[in-house]
Amino acid sequence: MAEHRNPHPTTFEDLLAEGASVPTEGWDFSWFEGRATEARPSWGYAVSMSERLGRADAVLDVQTGGGEVLDFALARVADTVAGRADTDPAPKPPLLTIATEGWPPNVAKATALLRPRGVGVVAAAEDDPLPFADGAFDLVVSRHPVRPHWDEIARVLRPGGTYFAQHVGPRSVFELVEYFLGSQPDEVRSARHPDRERAGAEAAGLEVVDLRAERLRMEFHDVGAVVHFLRKVVWMVPGFTVEAYEPQLRELHERIQTEGPFVAHSTRHLFEARKPD
Repeated sequence: MAEHRNPHPTTFEDLLAEGASVPTEGWDFSWFEGRATEARPSWGYAVSMSERLGRADAVLDVQTGGGEVLDFALARVADTVAGRADTDPAPKPPLLTIATEGWPPNVAKATALLRPRGVGVVAAAEDDPLPFADGAFDLVVSRHPVRPHWDEIARVLRPGGTYFAQHVGPRSVFELVEYFLGSQPDEVRSARHPDRERAGAEAAGLEVVDLRAERLRMEFHDVGAVVHFLRKVVWMVPGFTVEAYEPQLRELHERIQTEGPFVAHSTRHLFEARKPD
């Protein structure tokens, strides 16, 4: 999300209508500029991904969303190649790059964005087996998968291959979740814990070589941004609609007007695992 506060607040009704009408496909968060902020993890996932793409032959991006992160990373590889002298040990774009996505609007958006880069986009439901042969890829990447399917990731990786991803961590944006849903049970609060994911990866035969976690400040400057966020990140408050939560939204609007931005915290972890030779 961007870093500047909206200087033109509007009425509660206008904010609700705006937040409810903005398209939600893809993972482009530019609409939030001036409306919400989110600190970024220190490791710079998209840039780090591009560095690995430049050393890989066959790449799979799992749950690519609208393809924005993969597109950025591939563009950076291309720019790096173009800026190197012929004698430099330059990276190169992968020979094969495939992306999967399960939500039909995102499949269409990712296809339009990634096709010019030679990327094939495969419609595949999040819980289905990956529709690829054993050992097909030397690099599997993913930014914010709903859940990593460790056995499938390990299966499609070549021996010596790498899984490199940024995951959503436990209790991410739970200040907002529990504002609408009330206090959540321990099993929900501890879901997506990096220790559990390490255990899952190791049970599938992968070696975890890097695992880092950070808690990052978020601010929502108006209730329209909250509405759009909950429509976009649908698992935060399942079944969210403006109509169902209008009283809570009105109370939140008044709170922001009098107290300032609603503060929450996202959690992210960087995950790198290797399939043994």
